[in-house]
Amino acid sequence: MSISIIVLESIMADLPIAAVTRVAKNAGAERVGADASEILVQKTEEFLGELVREAVKLANHAGRKTIKEEDIEMAAEKFA
Repeated sequence: MSISIIVLESIMADLPIAAVTRVAKNAGAERVGADASEILVQKTEEFLGELVREAVKLANHAGRKTIKEEDIEMAAEKFA
């Protein structure tokens, strides 16, 4: 008999929920539920992580350790 154990990690968000909710409202959401705010923060942080990882690759390819605006712009094109 096999037993599966699921471990749920408590994730501390780096982005403030209120700020992300404000962005959603500025984008046209009239109201944002608490559960939607939490998942919106999570998905935003995941997207930003992917964007930055791509920008870091571009900076490294250019021989730099510092990411620049151009790296972010080029990385963003990948996700457009």
